Amino acid sequence: MVDRRGALWFNATVILLWPGDDRGVFWEEFYYERNAAGGSGRQKVEDECAGHLLRRPLRGGHRRDGADLHSDAHGQTFAITLAAVVLGSKLSTISSLIYIIMGAAGLPVLANFSGGFDKFVGPTGGFLLSFPLMAFIIGWGAEHRKDFKGAYVIALVVGTVVNYVVGVAMFVVVAHSTVSVAVSACVLPFIPTAIIKAILASVIGFAIRERVPELKK
Repeated sequence: MVDRRGALWFNATVILLWPGDDRGVFWEEFYYERNAAGGSGRQKVEDECAGHLLRRPLRGGHRRDGADLHSDAHGQTFAITLAAVVLGSKLSTISSLIYIIMGAAGLPVLANFSGGFDKFVGPTGGFLLSFPLMAFIIGWGAEHRKDFKGAYVIALVVGTVVNYVVGVAMFVVVAHSTVSVAVSACVLPFIPTAIIKAILASVIGFAIRERVPELKK
């Protein structure tokens, strides 16, 4: 018999060790540059960003264009979905909260092994803050997938949409951007990989559930 608490910590470790994407770093730098640009300069930055044409140096001295940035893997949502499927609604929510608390405390568990409270109040903080809710919704769907047809798929879609909605809303407020710019930069480029990761996390997660007697139901 496998201890669910052991499974919780194992899954939390998976979340912490899974590398994030450059979206947070990119938008953090974009936000400060955007605020420093005035008038038409600010609009130009927004237009270039929305068109995925922005070329500028990132941390580490690497220069990449916007299209490359948007194609980066976002491993955090994969780990959250995997946690939800394996642990269910309650434990995956706790696991996600632990992840957020550790990141806010400054431990290097966020994208690019960064951390700090500022990540949660910056332009992309909403994506991080909504992880527990995303995990709960998807976990609930995993637990009730046999109760009615389509429960898990619906929960998976709703949980992912909630993550994007909260993330976009906070980006618009903090970065003083428009919804169209936020969606174009933070959502649309990630949809194809989000679908792939959701499928992979679901397949792997349910395979684990089938092999762990205490989780199998």
